[in-house]
Amino acid sequence: MFRRKLFDKLIQHLPKKEFSIVTGPRQSGKTTLIRQMEEYCRSMDLPALMLNLENKSILADLSDHPFNLLKFLPPADRKICVFIDEVQVHPDPSNFLKLLYDEHADKIKIIATGSSAFYLDQRFRDSMAGRKRLFHLMTCSFDEYLALSGKPELANELERLEQNKEMKSAKIEYIKQEWENYLIFGGYPAVIAESAREEKIERLNEIRDAFVHRDIQDAGVANEAAFYQLFRILASQTGKLLNMNELAATLRIKHDTVQHYLSVLQKCFHIGLVKPFYKNLRKELVKMPKVYFFDNGMRNALLNNFNYFHDRTDRGELWENYVFKMLAEKHGTEMVHFWRTTGGNEVDFVLPYLQNPKAIEVKLNEAAFKPTKYRTFRDSYPDIPLEFNCLDPVTEYSFYRNNTM
Repeated sequence: MFRRKLFDKLIQHLPKKEFSIVTGPRQSGKTTLIRQMEEYCRSMDLPALMLNLENKSILADLSDHPFNLLKFLPPADRKICVFIDEVQVHPDPSNFLKLLYDEHADKIKIIATGSSAFYLDQRFRDSMAGRKRLFHLMTCSFDEYLALSGKPELANELERLEQNKEMKSAKIEYIKQEWENYLIFGGYPAVIAESAREEKIERLNEIRDAFVHRDIQDAGVANEAAFYQLFRILASQTGKLLNMNELAATLRIKHDTVQHYLSVLQKCFHIGLVKPFYKNLRKELVKMPKVYFFDNGMRNALLNNFNYFHDRTDRGELWENYVFKMLAEKHGTEMVHFWRTTGGNEVDFVLPYLQNPKAIEVKLNEAAFKPTKYRTFRDSYPDIPLEFNCLDPVTEYSFYRNNTM
């Protein structure tokens, strides 16, 4: 049975007193994940209960008073794992969880999923301080994509390459083909599960329209047309500097509104804004961030471009966006920066605050690397090793390092 990598982390957190809150973009597989956790608990003879708050009857009881949840509990002589799906449907989910934690954390351990509406709620961040741990379930990584798409032999081969980068693989061309499909259609589980290209496109368009619309509604955005147009503009500017004033003028909305919309898109787990890194060099640009997407499939749906990888003019953007996704999910978006000076010197990604700092320059083709262009960065930051990451030529090492960076 296929399980997301986050499954193991959540299982390890079960003995902890803190409640586990699973957030992430819509359709990333949160419901499936906690149902698998419930099955695991039952298989281990751990008391478990699943509640879906989209069930109006259950919601009415829990809305009347949080402690009505205790009436649903099965008889048990130890702490019960209570799985709550769509907890944001509750009229006051923050207070609901807070009261249950403060009064009954010795009896129950809650594992809940919540959409962006819940995550956007300031009351959640304030009242649940010290009472919860957040887990973000993003769309599938490449190795998860291989497993879910019915190609476990390629997923196993990728794992073998990760364990020994000196190994060669007779399946490298098959992995490359799937890699290119992944860069086009992304990692939404429902899209991966579709076998036909046309069905993948239709499912992605559905996610783009129906679920992004719900994000807009949940965030209380008044000008839906401007919001959606901004989203499409961002897709066309992946990896580029964002000029807030230009965006405001193009969309004919206020600068503050642009910033609000960008904040909503970040908290709905659609985009990440990468800030510049600077340290005592006056020439560096320190104001404008770069924008990236957490899923290439969503980006391509916004652009309505599902052309094959080798036919695209934005191959470099797709590749750079993928590297961002890997870095952000492993280290956190706030740890990822870029470096750029007014003199034209630039490094795509800098992670200066890791225990072992590093910088990564991304190119589509190895021939595009000109080491002399990065002398200023190396002279300015000798303690930050600079790596070069290219997609072409594809080798076993490409997949090893790109899945473990």
